[in-house]
Amino acid sequence: MLGKFVLNKETKDALISEIQSYFYEERGEELGDLAALLILEFFMDKLAPHFYNLGIADAQKYLTGKLDDMYELEK
Repeated sequence: MLGKFVLNKETKDALISEIQSYFYEERGEELGDLAALLILEFFMDKLAPHFYNLGIADAQKYLTGKLDDMYELEK
C-alpha cells in the first residue's frame, strides 16, 4: 500500500452516516458523529489494508492470466 487512505468530505460523511444507520438498525444504538468517525478511522487503519491487499492479489492473478495469453501468441 502506498500510504494511508484519504477520503473526500462527501465520502467520509456518507460512510459516517452508514455506520450510524448500521448501529441504529442492528443494535438500537444512536452514535454521534465523533463516535462514528472513530469507528471509520479504525476500519481504515486496521481493516482496509487487508481488503486493499486482496484487491491487489486479484489484480495480479488477472494480469498474470493476460500476460500468459500474450506469451502464447508469441509461440
